[in-house]
Amino acid sequence: MIELTKAEEQVMQYLWNIEKGFLKDIVEQYPEPRPAYTTVSTVVRVLVKKKVIGFKTYGKVNEYFPLLNKKDYTKRFVKTLVNNFFNNSQQQFASFYTKESDLSLLELEELKALIDQQIEQKKK
Repeated sequence: MIELTKAEEQVMQYLWNIEKGFLKDIVEQYPEPRPAYTTVSTVVRVLVKKKVIGFKTYGKVNEYFPLLNKKDYTKRFVKTLVNNFFNNSQQQFASFYTKESDLSLLELEELKALIDQQIEQKKK
C-alpha cells in the first residue's frame, strides 16, 4: 500500500474534492490561514514522484489530477487500521466503532439497515 503522510493525505482530499486543478486551486481549498504556496507545491511534487498524482502541462503551469482512487485508498487504509488495531477482526472494529462513536439513533438504524441489506445479499 502507498503510505501517505498527513500533509499528503490532506492534499489528496482536496484534489479528490475538486477532481483536477492547478496548484492555486489546491491551495484555495485550505482553510485560513492557508499554508504557503511553496509548501503545498513541495507536497504535490512528492505525490507526483509517488505516482499518486498526474498532471498535464499548459505552458508553464501544471493541471493536477489524482491517479489514486479515493475509494481504493480508503479501503486499503481501513484494512490496515483493522489489521493493526483490531487483530484483523472486522467484528472487533465494528463493535468498537458502534460503542465508542457518538452515533445518533438514526445513524445506528441506518447502519443496521446496511448490515441487514448485506446479510440478505450474502444469503443469495
